[in-house]
Amino acid sequence: MNLDVIKGNWKQFKGKVKQQWGKLTDDDLKRMEGNIDQAAGVIQERYGQTREQAEREWRGFCESCKP
Repeated sequence: MNLDVIKGNWKQFKGKVKQQWGKLTDDDLKRMEGNIDQAAGVIQERYGQTREQAEREWRGFCESCKP
């Protein structure tokens, strides 16, 4: 899914993000706001992953949200 679409529909996607990564807080979601760099950084912090792992997971999640 196009990252611009996710940014535009962030309120709708927040629920899906919380389902995927339950450790994320509402503050984390505010920091992310659909931004790939922010999202990967927050996921990396919460789950102790490498930057590359977090980016792969985030991109895979975005692709799985395709209609």
